[in-house]
Amino acid sequence: MKPMKILALAALPLALAACQSASYSSPGYNSPPPQAGIEGQWTDPNGIISSFYGGRFETRTTDGTNSLLARGNYTQVNPRLVEIDMTSLVRNTTSRVNCALATPNQLNCTSSTGSQFSLVRKTV
Repeated sequence: MKPMKILALAALPLALAACQSASYSSPGYNSPPPQAGIEGQWTDPNGIISSFYGGRFETRTTDGTNSLLARGNYTQVNPRLVEIDMTSLVRNTTSRVNCALATPNQLNCTSSTGSQFSLVRKTV
C-alpha cells in the first residue's frame, strides 16, 4: 500500500472520533436553560400564557397584542408546591394562588377565592 493511503486510513478513526465529540450549534443561538420546577411558560385551556422566571410571574394574552394581564411574584415552597402573589391588571385586584405540580407538565392551582384551574407546560 502506498504511504499516503496508509496515512489517510490511519487518520480516518481520529476524524470520525472528532465528529462524534464535537458540539454543533448555530452562531448566535443560545439554547434555553433546562427547565427546573415551574420555571418556563405554561398555558391555560384558553391559550393564555403564564411565565415563571426567577421568582417573577406574568400572564399575557395570545391575541397578537401580547398584553400583560397579571403580574407578581412566586415562591417555590417545596419541589411540588408554589405560592403566587399576583395583581390582576384587568380587575385591579391582588390575590394569592397556590399551585401543586401534579406532573412535570401540569400545575393544578387554587386561588384565594377558591376558583381552580390547571396550567400545562408549553413546549418549544
